[in-house]
Amino acid sequence: MALLVFLGLVAAVGLWLVGVYNGLVNLRQRSRQAFSDIAVQLKQRHDLVPNLVETVKGYATHEKTTLEDVIRARNAAVAASGPNAQGAAEGALTGALSRLIALSEAYPDLKANQNFQELQGELADIENKIAAARRFLNNTVAEYNATREGFPGFLIAQRFGFEPMDYFNLDAAEQKAIEAAPKVQF
Repeated sequence: MALLVFLGLVAAVGLWLVGVYNGLVNLRQRSRQAFSDIAVQLKQRHDLVPNLVETVKGYATHEKTTLEDVIRARNAAVAASGPNAQGAAEGALTGALSRLIALSEAYPDLKANQNFQELQGELADIENKIAAARRFLNNTVAEYNATREGFPGFLIAQRFGFEPMDYFNLDAAEQKAIEAAPKVQF
């Protein structure tokens, strides 16, 4: 009888460990998937940037520095890897794109160009999707890290090498832009 109780306890502990382990694996996979979803959105943005630059180039030939900054930032963003490096590079690209979009104010023909307006609309749509994907990734990473660091997760995480995951953070320029009060013009 005692042997059956002992075997029952061992089986219960074994099932509990398998459940915790599988929970950590599930959260890690969701975090990786969320990061891949961001990568898909960023790829669309990277593909859109050359078209936007070419459209602006036709109207704003004197803005060579701004156009070169955008292309340089885009290439750096394409080459970046990992959430931290990619977040910083994407922040630089966002700043360069903001300056590019601001050029349309100085060139009324560019601002009225339908191709430019469509590209600008696509860019805004992609930026919204990136923001949503970042929120999902950061929520998933927070859940994973909390499970990994909490009890009993840390017992399994340390034993089986579940490393902490990084958030997709904003760089200083993006953070400053978010915290700034919006300008309203009538």
